[in-house]
Amino acid sequence: MPKLKNIAPLKKWFKGINDSPLIIAGPCSAESEEQMMNTAKQIAAIGKVKIFRTGIWKPRTRPGSFEGVGEQGLEWLQRVKKETGLLTAVEVARPEHIDLAVKYDIDVLWIGARTTANPFSVQELADHMKGIDKPVMVKNPINPDIQLWIGALERFNKAGIEKLAAVHRGFYPFETTTLRNIPKWEIPIELKSLCHSLPIICDPSHIAGNTEYIPEIAQKALDLNMDGLMIETHCNPGAALSDAEQQLTPEQLNILINNLIVRKVSTSDESFANALESLRSSIDSIDQQMIELLAKRMNVVEEIGKYKSQKQVTILQLRRWEKIVTTRVRLGKSLGLSEEFIRKLLQLVHKESIQRQTEVMSKAKSSENK
Repeated sequence: MPKLKNIAPLKKWFKGINDSPLIIAGPCSAESEEQMMNTAKQIAAIGKVKIFRTGIWKPRTRPGSFEGVGEQGLEWLQRVKKETGLLTAVEVARPEHIDLAVKYDIDVLWIGARTTANPFSVQELADHMKGIDKPVMVKNPINPDIQLWIGALERFNKAGIEKLAAVHRGFYPFETTTLRNIPKWEIPIELKSLCHSLPIICDPSHIAGNTEYIPEIAQKALDLNMDGLMIETHCNPGAALSDAEQQLTPEQLNILINNLIVRKVSTSDESFANALESLRSSIDSIDQQMIELLAKRMNVVEEIGKYKSQKQVTILQLRRWEKIVTTRVRLGKSLGLSEEFIRKLLQLVHKESIQRQTEVMSKAKSSENK
């Protein structure tokens, strides 16, 4: 279990943050004072964005591309805050970044995915944050490692940071995909289940990599009861110096926000609650039967393993496995289940079956050697 203590809800971060979800928006990078002010004023006019975000220092994969304007961008953020009333947020990756953010009264700091992946860097930043009362948002590491993510959150919490949130920005795909980063929604869901009080904000811009998919991802995040959205927004995305394809215009952001459906976590409607409870009871019963059947299947698998061990037959029988996949996929599709789901389920069951038979053969060999 995560060792996170006294985590403050978002509404305790600042006065005026009572709306749900929390909307954070702003350009990927601070490029010029004109760009910052133009974007910020249009975002503020929407009336539903609380925090203006931008990149001041931009760690790029390779040198030579735009790497941020540095300290002067913080001066522009001061003006944004003064003239629009929006709170401000920047990414910090080094202790000196924290010092400058404090100097220019930046309201929220976030830790980028590349930094989260390095416990040495995280610890250095956490140590530097001691005594600094600013909210910290921690993005997930590039690879889908929930323990690494939890560890980064714990380091800041141990440093005294109670205004803490996780940011889900997806995970780097090794294969070509439609999205820039794979959502793997099960990971933030697991994080929430391990620490109910921890706010989780979704960054649909980095998951999508393209504005076409941002609305769908943003709605999915809210449907999964995430606490807010961080959306990259630029007054002129076509001229952006970084990540142009994933930045909305303020007008597009306004349309997106107005089209979002914010669903209730629960309802006081008694008839609905009773119907839902009845359906959940059915699921509980089905799940129990399903697990009992899987246990019986594994018992049969072990018996097969014993026969294979006696006759010196290999564990993997490729033709049998191919037949199982073909017939089960066909059956699943006829019952309305997707092929992808059936294949993933079969792979999990097959992996466990191989492990069981391996253990059976190992025990049989040990007995022979005695």
